[in-house]
Amino acid sequence: MKNFFKKYLIKTALVSGLATGLSSCTKDFVALNTNPDAVSTGTPQFIFSKAQYDGTGNMLNLLLGTMQYTTSFNDVAGFGSKYVQSQANSSSSAFSNAYPNEINEIGEVIKGVTGDAAKVNLLAEARIWRVYCFSRLTDLYGDIPYSQAGQGYTNSIYAPVYDAQKDIYANMLAELDAAATSLDAAKITFGSSDLIYGGNTAQWKKFAYSLMLRLGMRMTKVDANAAQTWATKAIAGGVILADADVAKVAYVGSGQDINKNPLALNLLNSDYIKADGKSNTEGGKYQDVFINYLKTNTDPRLPVISVVYTTGTADTTSANQKGMSAMLSTKPADFVTFSEPRQNTLLLLSSPRIVFSAAESYFLLAEAALRGWYSGATATASYQNGISAAMRQWAIIAGANGTISTNQINTYIRYHQLNTAGTFAQQMEQIHTQFWVGVFPDAQEVFANYRRTGYPALVPNNYVGNATGGLIFRRMLYPVSEQNLNTASYKAAIARQGADSFLTRVWWDKQ
Repeated sequence: MKNFFKKYLIKTALVSGLATGLSSCTKDFVALNTNPDAVSTGTPQFIFSKAQYDGTGNMLNLLLGTMQYTTSFNDVAGFGSKYVQSQANSSSSAFSNAYPNEINEIGEVIKGVTGDAAKVNLLAEARIWRVYCFSRLTDLYGDIPYSQAGQGYTNSIYAPVYDAQKDIYANMLAELDAAATSLDAAKITFGSSDLIYGGNTAQWKKFAYSLMLRLGMRMTKVDANAAQTWATKAIAGGVILADADVAKVAYVGSGQDINKNPLALNLLNSDYIKADGKSNTEGGKYQDVFINYLKTNTDPRLPVISVVYTTGTADTTSANQKGMSAMLSTKPADFVTFSEPRQNTLLLLSSPRIVFSAAESYFLLAEAALRGWYSGATATASYQNGISAAMRQWAIIAGANGTISTNQINTYIRYHQLNTAGTFAQQMEQIHTQFWVGVFPDAQEVFANYRRTGYPALVPNNYVGNATGGLIFRRMLYPVSEQNLNTASYKAAIARQGADSFLTRVWWDKQ
């Protein structure tokens, strides 16, 4: 960040000096060298759309491997499931991509609409989206630039301080509270520039309270009282429970890449574009842990999300699905027989990207009920509603190809009842194992939930040459550029939080 603005200022100075020197040659120099198509002030609506695209697109796909959904025999592509030391710096990409894109963009939107009472909804929705973007970032890295982030151009802050995650959480929750309260259905909205809800203020309010529930529950181990306070406030405000209210970014699936589902685009380009089961450039397949779980539990989602190319065509038969081991280091002779994502569901470029699902709300409500923080429904009812919503959402993602019948859903639930006679830990394991299956493919959110709860009880892949001593990592590494360009702030952060290591736990991730 610092380097970019240095270059910008140097270029500006050179251009200014050149203009002065040539003033005697032509008095129309400035006019002749001004781009007639450029604007001096950004349009908040356009920037908001871009911030939504970038915020949704900036995800660490390597976490699909970490949460043991996918793997690869290729060490480079397999970092997420193998934690290979030589590829450790790939974990910094979310940080590097966020600040010049969605963080900077949503900051510009907020500046552009602040102070205008008529634009209260635009401000509120921008604040909510800013919390979403920052929450994903801080949950990956812990302490990050927050209060001074994105102020290089406006305030010449090229080396922003890293705020403590505890303080970031306090501010994000306060922002959600204020933004949700300020929404006014009678005022103007972003309209069609809002790729999630089309400006629907009632749905934005549910999204805000759903994020509040997520962040509140994140604090259960580090500050149970605060967790309860924010979770109950969120529940009272009203969270996403209906399929129609699911927060999702829509994509058209054609034209420029920004118009295509970013997860599907990434997976297709890295591995699955040929759809033959053998020409996978980076050697990716579903991991055996995930496929075995789905098969063992006769999960109706398996044929929806998975195919195997045994005869040159896509076969969705559940009995034929097979996951690949994360311990492979070379391409196996039977590589074609392993399962991979289905082209017209998970790899559909025109499918929406779910940002917050009804399933997640229900699973968190099930835990809240288990803790005695929620009396609106039993833990059993919320747990079952979570499973049902998680299965229905595949129709939201892929239409008819993702549809799971009501009978299939009810049959699955009948054989997967919450064991209310079990211990708190046993019921938590059931709830959050279903969270793992139900929130897929949002591996980043599952990674955060796994670190908080310990579920599902994944066994680490102790691959030769891994960076963690055979343990599932707890956070991502800061970019090397931060050590060089923001040295003082970087050093202060690690002095407070702990070493810039995969095994350093962030504030809310307590044992």
